[in-house]
Order: sequence, then C-alpha cells, then structure tokens
Amino acid sequence: MFKLRENGTKVSTELIAGITTFFTMAYIIAVNPTILSQAGMEWGAVFLATIIAAAIGTLVMGLVANVPYAQAPGMGLNAFFVYTVCFGLGFTWQQALSMVFICGIVNIIITVTKLRKHIIKAIPKGLQHAISGGIGIFIAYIGLVDAGVVNFAAGVPAMSNFNTPALWLFLIGLLLIVILLLLKVKGAILIGIIASTIIGIFMGVTKTGETISFTETLAALPSTFGVIFDPEVGIASLFTTGAKIPLVLVTIFAFSLSDTFDTIGTFIGTGRRSGIFSEEDEKALEENAGFKSKMDKALFADAIATSIGAIFGTSNTTTYIESAAGISEGGRTGLTSVVTAICFIISAFLATFVSAIPMAATAPALVVVGVMMMSSFADIKWASLEDAIPAFFAAVFMALCYNISYGIGAAFIFYCVVKLFKGEIKSTHPILWVSALLFVLNFILQAIIT
Repeated sequence: MFKLRENGTKVSTELIAGITTFFTMAYIIAVNPTILSQAGMEWGAVFLATIIAAAIGTLVMGLVANVPYAQAPGMGLNAFFVYTVCFGLGFTWQQALSMVFICGIVNIIITVTKLRKHIIKAIPKGLQHAISGGIGIFIAYIGLVDAGVVNFAAGVPAMSNFNTPALWLFLIGLLLIVILLLLKVKGAILIGIIASTIIGIFMGVTKTGETISFTETLAALPSTFGVIFDPEVGIASLFTTGAKIPLVLVTIFAFSLSDTFDTIGTFIGTGRRSGIFSEEDEKALEENAGFKSKMDKALFADAIATSIGAIFGTSNTTTYIESAAGISEGGRTGLTSVVTAICFIISAFLATFVSAIPMAATAPALVVVGVMMMSSFADIKWASLEDAIPAFFAAVFMALCYNISYGIGAAFIFYCVVKLFKGEIKSTHPILWVSALLFVLNFILQAIIT
C-alpha cells in the first residue's frame, strides 16, 4: 500500500520516523489548549480537538498522499487567533473558529483549482533552496528558544547562562544525538529524545504534567464541536453586521495566506532534497488533470485538515515543519504519518505521560535537523546579489519573524524588486508578482487592523 521498497525504505524505518515526528511536535497537545483557552474556550475541549484534528489530518496525509508529513494546529496561527482576532479585533472565539473553517474551504478551492500547485511551480530554484535552508535556521532557532538557550529577558535575544538542569539536559541531549549521528546509529534522533527524557527524571526536569482525564475532555468537547454552525454565534453571525464584513474578509485572507505559504514552505523545504517530491512527481504534477501526483494529494490533505479542525474546535491545522525530524530519520512514505497519527490517538489516553516529555529533550532534535537542512544554502549563488538578496530575506525573516510565510513573503517582494530594476519583468512568473502584491497587501492590512 505504501510502496516501501519503491521509496527505498522499510517498516522499521517508517516506525522510528513516525514516533520521532510525534515526539518533536507532541508539545502542541498541551500548548494549543493553553493558548486558545485564553479566548474563553474550555481547555479540555481544545485538548481533545487538537488531538482529533492532528490525528485525522495526519491520517489523510498518510493514507491519501502517501507522504511522511504530520499535521496539527499551527503555532503562530493559534496566537493570531487569540491575540489579534479575539482580543484585538473583538470577535468571539466562535466567530474566529468560523473564519478558520471558511479559510479551510478557501484553501480547498485554491488547491482543487491547482493554484497552490502553480505557486510552487513558479518559485525559482534559487528561492526554493533559500526556503529550504531558511527553514533549517528557523527550526534550529525554535529548538534553541524552546530549550531556553536563547532568552529575551533584557528585551533583546541573548544567550542564557547554563546554570539550570534543563539547559544542562539540553546540552547532554544535543551531544548524544550528534555522537549517534556521527556513528551512523539508526534511530539516532529518537534514541536521543528517549534517553534525554529518562536522564531528565534524575535531574528533576522530566515531570508528570498536570492534565485532566480522558472522560473529562469528552464531556467538554460538545462546547466547541460544531459550534460554527450555530446560527446565533457561528458562521451566520459574521455577516449580520454590514460594517464588519470587510474586516471579516481581511481576517480570513490573513488566515489563508499564512496557512498556504507555511505549507508550501514546508513541502519545498523538506520534500525536494529528500526526494519525497521527485522530478518525476513534478512532471506528473504538470501532466495530470486530476489529483494523481503526491504533491497534489498532499496539498489537498493539508487543505481539508483546517476545516476539520475548526469543526471540532481548534485554530488552523497545518503541515508541521517538525515532520523534518522524521524525514531525517528516513521516513519517506505515508506509513510514517500513520504511525504519528496513531501516537496522537494514544496520547489522548496517556496525556499525563506525553506531557512529561520536556522541551529540553526534544529541542536538540530540532537543532540537529536544522543543521542538516541548511546544506541547501550551498546551491545558492551568494556571489550574485540578485540571487543573494531574496535568499537572505527568505532565510533570515523566517527565523527572526518566527513565521515561514513571512520569510517567503519577504523573499517574493525582494525578488520582484530585483527583477524590476534589472529590467527582467517579463522573465518573472506572473504568479510571483501577484503573490508579492498579496503579501504587501497583507502586511498593510495587518498594520491597519492591529
């Protein structure tokens, strides 16, 4: 079913890859409900909705597209949901969920019409390499921040003093994974995470997290499930006040743009170099009218996950960059995703233990994966300013803005600026010009509405 031999992998490899991906993104199970509950949503309901959205989205990715990507409610998008849409713009959480659902429908439409595919095809190879390397910096930076190595106590990023057990555990885990990788030990990253978690018990870092029972989460789920279809507080309520409709449309646009380019960046950044999306697949992608290529199916799987998540009660579900951890362990097919999805389902019943895995144990994996992905920078012509300028902004903005889509937006804008003043407008794909203008519009609208 998964064509393991054809993809140069085997069951044990896919199993290790799936578990590794899960461990590197398991934090979302506890973090997402903590963020969304600030908007008035029940913690237990969001907890279960997060797991359901992640499990369904990841299963669809594995069974339909046969690619090793996991999905879950996206960090950044959940903060936008709470702090900008609910607190800043004054929408209720029910209305915010409704906008997320509509965003998912929009993404399905632009995927079915192959617009997202054409955007990917329009991105020049140099920018693709920059996006891949930039995601390497971004994912490594996530690891350093999550572990507390980089802190913002003084208002600017600074290196922490290594005087806490968590930071020492991070160093131990990082050293262990590096050594295992250099010795070419199979499952090095997963072994490093598990070993660090166990060592953390004796250092007082690995602790059983506070949570609620599975029964209690089930009892809370009806408070969010299907609320978007309630005529009084759901989708219909968005369009009862004519003066607010433009703001509703702008917010949906912001959700959709960020979700779309986060996914595109993840696929480009991890899929091309690993061979998951091969040249043959690209050719099939261009020739087939239906959803026959892996890229088509993967984009469709990602598109429907957001609407499914909104129905259950969570913010935008997106393809996780942490999937790169599983891919680096050799994951090449949808079996990796199925394993990750099963781990999510099990976690609903074992939340106490899953929440005990400390950031200090998973952060080293992200740093090491980031190092591997930065090899894409070698394919960029840094001596040429017209290549270096957009590449620089793609890479740096992703990390410093903590947002993949903003890095892509900055790269598109500067790429078009370079082509404009080089007199090469006609050689630039129209989709890049449209995308750049949409990003400019998005930045302007975000400045106005917030």
